[in-house]
This record gives sequence, C-alpha cells and structure tokens, in this order.
Amino acid sequence: MISLIQPRSFNLLEMAQKQTAEKISPFKNFLAGGVGGICLTVAGQPLDTIKVNMQTQKKPHPGQTLLYKSTLDCFLKITASQGLRGLYKGMGAPLAGITPTMALTFFGYGLGKRLQQKSPNDGLTLPQVFAAGMMAGVFSTTILAPLERVKCLLQVQANSAICKYAGPVDCMCQLYTESGVQGVYKGTLLTLLRDVPATGVYFMTYEWLKASFTPEGKSISDLSALRILTAGGLAGICNWVVAIPVDVLKSRFQTAAEGVYGGFMDVLREVLREEGPQGLYKGFTAAMLRAFPANAACFFGFEVALAFLHWMLPDK
Repeated sequence: MISLIQPRSFNLLEMAQKQTAEKISPFKNFLAGGVGGICLTVAGQPLDTIKVNMQTQKKPHPGQTLLYKSTLDCFLKITASQGLRGLYKGMGAPLAGITPTMALTFFGYGLGKRLQQKSPNDGLTLPQVFAAGMMAGVFSTTILAPLERVKCLLQVQANSAICKYAGPVDCMCQLYTESGVQGVYKGTLLTLLRDVPATGVYFMTYEWLKASFTPEGKSISDLSALRILTAGGLAGICNWVVAIPVDVLKSRFQTAAEGVYGGFMDVLREVLREEGPQGLYKGFTAAMLRAFPANAACFFGFEVALAFLHWMLPDK
C-alpha cells in the first residue's frame, strides 16, 4: 500500500504536463460547490472569528497591552465572555450566502477548465488548472465581498461594548442606508486581490495532490476519503499562505469607520509603519489552524456531492 504522507515519486515537470482526462460539468460543479461551502463554513467559523479579531485589534497605546496576546488567548477570552456561541458570531451572513458563493466558485472553476479544453475529454496541465482557479476567484467575489464585509463587522462587534447591528440583515440594511451599494461592497478590490491568486493556488494544489496520491494504474476517482481530506486540507493551507497578507488589509479596511482610510494603500502604510512586515501576518496561526479542517471538509463535501450527482445525472 502506498503511504499517504509519502505519495508515489514523480517528476515535477512531467506532473505539470500530465493530462487528467475528465468530462467537466460546470452545472454539477455549481451544485456540489454549494454543499462544499456549507461544510467549509460550519467547520471553519470558530477559528475564522479568532482570526478576524486578531487582525483588527489595534496597536495598544503606551502602557497598555494587546487585548489578545495569542490565538489561544483570543479563544479563551471570547469563550469566557460569550461561551462557545461567541465563536460563531457573524456566521449567519456567510452561511446564508455560502451556497451561492462556493457554488459560483466551483462553477467558475469548472467553466475555466471547460474553456481551455478543445474537446470534452481533454485533460489540463497544472498551469491551466491555476488559470481556471483564478477565474473561480473572480466569480466568487461578486457575492463574497459584501458577505465578508458583514461577517467581519459582526465578528468585531461581538467583542465590543457597542452593539450597532442586530444581525446580518440589519447590518446589510444599515450599510446600504448609510453609504449605498458602495458601502456594502467596501473592500471588493482587496477581496479580488486576495482571492484571485489564492484560489488559483488552491485548486492547483488540490489537483496536484490528488494526482500524486493516486497509485499507479488507479483512477483519481478511486481515492479514499482520507486522501481527499488530506489533499483538501493541504490545499487550504497553501491558499491561506498566499492570501493572509491581503486578508489582513481587507479585514482592517472593511471594519474601519468611514473616512479612516482613503484606500487600501493607506491601510498598508499604517500596518507597515506601526507593526512592520510581520503585521501583515496577524492571525496567521488561527488561519492555518482553520485552513486544514475547513477546506478538508469543503472538498470532501464537494466530492461526495459531485459523485452523487454523477450517479443521479450520468453523463451521456
């Protein structure tokens, strides 16, 4: 039996050119992606709440200390003041929108792959998979940007003495009333800058790991649940290694009061001036701890749903 943590040997250049023939259905990807998104949100929300709270805390004034000294300290303080429910604050917005968001992500990914195929059974190289993943990032941002805005505001509010928003819908309505569509979509450019390259890496890593975990003579569709979970979890880690610096800027920008920043470059300059380059990696530990289980759950849910759809609606 081939070891899970030591996949079969291969040449990287050869792997980059390897064709994995498959019939791609963007519609099935759309439906299965929604299932994967629900799995991702439920599994990853607690550590996402910790990540956002650590990213958005300001540098303390002289004589004061940071509210959260570490990931563990943040976890303990949130649960001490609000219980475990505090870790799920702000989940209503992403959970309500995660089905269309991840559905669009996987639809964009399937469409990106399909557009690069000359025939339905053509396989794709890793660079082509990366390009399809970047297209997926563009598709998802249309829904994800406002959801991220609401989620971050509610997560930060949960640990503030001021309660401005009664919930996700109230938050969205207030943002629209105060600033119109622009207020709802604040941070869209940063969401694009985060998600386009990171999603490309995300899908490329997942496909590369699935292929490398596949024994000689076997099909990728024969992979065990454990190997799919491992490939999805590691893909999530690679995604966040790329995404975390821009995610820090996005969280700061989306939760700041109107007029604090003229643009995202103001946020970057402030972070570098006050905290140095390491400030761009605030919440890194929480993001990494969240990345594996959340994305393992996402891809596993996607693969199970896709297999079910292939069974229900077989390709002719």
